[in-house]
Amino acid sequence: MPEYPMSRKSLLLTFALLGVAACSALAQTGGKSVVVTERARAELMAHAPEGVEPGKPVWLGLQLAHKPEWHTYWKNSGDSGLPTQLQWSLPAGVVAGEIAWPVPKKFPIGSLANYGYHNTVLLPVPLTITPDFKPSLTGDLPIKLKAQWLICRQECVPEEGEFLLKVPVRSAVALHSAAFETAFAAQPKPIQGESSVTLEGNSLKVSVAGLPAALRGKELQFFPETNEVIETAAQWTQAWTGGIWTARVPVSPQRSQSPAVMPIVLALGEQGWRTEAKVLGAWPKVAAQAGMSPALEAALRANELSAAAPTGSITFAAALLGALLGGLILNLMPCVFPVLAIKVVGFTRHADDRRAHRLSGLAYTAGVVVSFIALGAGVLSLRAAGAQLGWGFQLQSPAFVAALAALFTVIGLNLAGLFEFGAILPSSVASLEAKHPVGNSFLSGVLAVAIASPCTAPFMGASLGLAIGLPAAQALLIFAVLGIGMALPYLAASWIPAVARLLPRPGPWMAIFRKAMAFPMFATVAWLVWVLGQQAGIDGAGALLLVLVVMTMVIWAFTLRGRARTVVVAMSAASFALIAWVGGQNIARTAGQDVVSAASGPWQDWEPGRVEQLLATGQPVFVDFTASWCVTCQYNKKTVLSHPEVLADLSARNVVLLRADWTRRNPAVTAALAQLGRNGVPVYVLYKAGATPIVLSEILGVGEVRSAIARL
Repeated sequence: MPEYPMSRKSLLLTFALLGVAACSALAQTGGKSVVVTERARAELMAHAPEGVEPGKPVWLGLQLAHKPEWHTYWKNSGDSGLPTQLQWSLPAGVVAGEIAWPVPKKFPIGSLANYGYHNTVLLPVPLTITPDFKPSLTGDLPIKLKAQWLICRQECVPEEGEFLLKVPVRSAVALHSAAFETAFAAQPKPIQGESSVTLEGNSLKVSVAGLPAALRGKELQFFPETNEVIETAAQWTQAWTGGIWTARVPVSPQRSQSPAVMPIVLALGEQGWRTEAKVLGAWPKVAAQAGMSPALEAALRANELSAAAPTGSITFAAALLGALLGGLILNLMPCVFPVLAIKVVGFTRHADDRRAHRLSGLAYTAGVVVSFIALGAGVLSLRAAGAQLGWGFQLQSPAFVAALAALFTVIGLNLAGLFEFGAILPSSVASLEAKHPVGNSFLSGVLAVAIASPCTAPFMGASLGLAIGLPAAQALLIFAVLGIGMALPYLAASWIPAVARLLPRPGPWMAIFRKAMAFPMFATVAWLVWVLGQQAGIDGAGALLLVLVVMTMVIWAFTLRGRARTVVVAMSAASFALIAWVGGQNIARTAGQDVVSAASGPWQDWEPGRVEQLLATGQPVFVDFTASWCVTCQYNKKTVLSHPEVLADLSARNVVLLRADWTRRNPAVTAALAQLGRNGVPVYVLYKAGATPIVLSEILGVGEVRSAIARL
């Protein structure tokens, strides 16, 4: 019996494909004037009707064509959201101005309201060409843009794109003149009359003179450019007194701005008018920024300082110890057990060959450590390039999840005895098992890390969070120690005779145990299909199941003999190719209306700023940072977070329950974890206004949670 059914060198290609799938899902589009996502089409446009010369009008613009029901945000996004950000790279002598924002729309969302754009909008930006500008050798003006926008429907997805455009200098550029003329027409026109804002208790009395006479008596829309001043979703009133438009607008209880002048946009349909109203009277003392308590702000600052601690500090030494202990505990996590149980059988098989036993342990350790370092380097490099990633990021890619499910299906079929690799692979490949047992053990270590990464064991969370803020060499040392901790029991079993004697002796039980281990593998596949369903919806999960069934048929066909083998293999392989091609679109997608929210029952969806808003009202908050692919998260959810006594305590203390879902890539959740000094899930935090947040352990206990609630 082979030491590890899937530790064939032929599987190295499978791991390479898994890595490509994970990385391709995170790749950013660059070097183009158009970036297309699942929710929008973004295009960088230029408008220079008189050529690119000093004193001539030259405009750039980012056009966002939203899919139905999706929207992006205005310069004041309202109660939530973020305005679109444009970062230009321009040659010397060329200066970009601010976005000339078109008139926005108001989007009510429950008890909140936002300002932004749907359908298609162009955000124009004026360019100033100075006499210092020198065209490129090809006579072009090279434009580079990195744009970031938050696009929302019921859920919000941060998106970005890198654009490259070369504008001819000596010729007119007016290909998109209609789009720019529409954007110019949608910009608010200046109002010549005087305007004022008067503070009257909890309301603002707005008075605007100088509006066109045709507007008199009509209801206008009101958009303040200063955020966090008014209660955006509240009811407000308006009236006309002769030619003066007046309104009474409620002030936000969480107001954080005290402007002396308030720029205001008034709109009727697609047309808008802008004025800068002088504020009369003194603003009351502002609420704390975003409702953040001093204790919370101090705790977050302490996390940042600890992440930047010097290399020789106790914090770094504690992180190394935590990584070692966390790696050890990883061996007990349910997502790792199936593969490690098979590894135990392999060690038992070589128990009488001390030299092979030791080499196998060293190779397995090398596979684990190298894989952890590679994963850590990938996270660090991608984060340095601007991607918001954390531990377990590869399982945020549906393509990677599907590939992993296929790999575990093959392992399970092999363990169950459906086939042996020597029977379906060329003899030259199958013989590598005997020639390169060290390579087999190395690959088994790689596989163990591939499925261990969704787990964040106790002691690992703080170490991983610290690693992200350290210099690369020190961060990679933490990842290496984490790998050593995970491999340590098997390294000890291979080198210390006393430990090896604790393992069972070879015997007939090994064949039974091998087949029994097929069922944990199939259970892992079921879990991965469920994870994909959370990411890509029921259609994606169904497509993956169909692909796995046909893949199984292909493997079965290779076990046949005689003429039937050729015919059945050809038919099943063709079916597999067709179904994989058709179903791949449903498997690879990452959003859809059929994807269920992570929040249910008493739980609400977490969003940026929500914790601070609730704390400002005096309510304590419990946040569950979770992911569908995190087995520890699901265990805690079923055994502790749904426990009747825990829920009763939370309800008695009026604790608001928020669930931050990290199943799919979510930079906002990643940033929130980083503020807490963490880089993976699960993370459980109990907040109370005026108190330091309580971060609970990764593996929860009912007593621990109830004790923390009792201290509120």
